[in-house]
Amino acid sequence: MNDVYHKQRFGQRTGIGARPALLVVDFVNGFYDPEILGGGNIPEAVTATVPLLAFAREKGLPVVFTRIVYAADGSDAGLWCEKVPRLRDLTEEAPASHVVPALAPRPGELVIRKTQASAFFDTPLAACLVARGVDTLIVTGCTTSGCVRATVIDAMSSNYRTVVVTDCVGDRALDPHRANLFDMGQKYSDLMRAAEIMAALEARG
Repeated sequence: MNDVYHKQRFGQRTGIGARPALLVVDFVNGFYDPEILGGGNIPEAVTATVPLLAFAREKGLPVVFTRIVYAADGSDAGLWCEKVPRLRDLTEEAPASHVVPALAPRPGELVIRKTQASAFFDTPLAACLVARGVDTLIVTGCTTSGCVRATVIDAMSSNYRTVVVTDCVGDRALDPHRANLFDMGQKYSDLMRAAEIMAALEARG
């Protein structure tokens, strides 16, 4: 299979641009907990994101978090909630909808609330990135096959250089995690580990 992609010249690298930002997609308590919406390798991905987040803050990179948040009365729940009913439980006040304590946002860091998979769909994310001069998104979060993938496709569609941090994304099942990493790497993003990204940005000074 890889030979076909290579022959057709998929998987070209776009690199990290002049102004990267770290995007932390839906690393919230409900997706961390296998009894709610989590499982798989999501806890390991959260742990791997801790030093990358600290590095981004030290370097002064823009940091953006996303949360899935629905109205408590369900008035904004759409067809996605028909497919996955437990998403309705992710209301503003519900602990499950809040970013895990290990990655808790700091004052001044943007937190995007969304009701669909992509961090771009019907949110102010794109305008906020433009205001900060961002040209590259370094993407962590969950799930790899869901909200991470949807966000990455929309980022590429908006001409952002996009890097998926392979050890900092997770899914409730490993087969879709691996398959979607491969597919994103061939079509929509570069794939790098957290240590590679930190080394590359450190080398810039």
